[in-house]
Amino acid sequence: MDKRNTAEMALELGRCMTEMKNFLRQHIQAKIKEHRIDITFEMLEIMACLWNKDGINQQELADITIKDKSSMTYLVDNLVKRNMVSREMDTDDRRNNLICLTKEGRLLQKKLHPWILEMYDKAAIGSRMSDINKSIKLIRRMTENLKN
Repeated sequence: MDKRNTAEMALELGRCMTEMKNFLRQHIQAKIKEHRIDITFEMLEIMACLWNKDGINQQELADITIKDKSSMTYLVDNLVKRNMVSREMDTDDRRNNLICLTKEGRLLQKKLHPWILEMYDKAAIGSRMSDINKSIKLIRRMTENLKN
């Protein structure tokens, strides 16, 4: 396949990923509203990062979620107000605050995780594990290419 066709297919893959993310967002927002949970999708993205790796600094969270510094400060402030996270001084670098899950933040994960699995289970109907693994490798390689 020539470069033009590869580029066009990569563009289509990007469009499909964006469309899927939009549907995932709508699904999660509907569940949040249905269960009257006081959190936005953007806050949930931060929580998901912390569920994966607790106790990271705000800049790291901003880099992972691709949010600017002011947006990240606003989101973390709101999560602190909701008692989902706390800011704790980094013992290795006192200039940094680490964002850490609270008990309530961990409880939210237990509540939302089954919904998220259910949503991805639905999304993966008719997909083979090998195809999903190949897709993960492809998207990671493309992401690394863009980072360099």
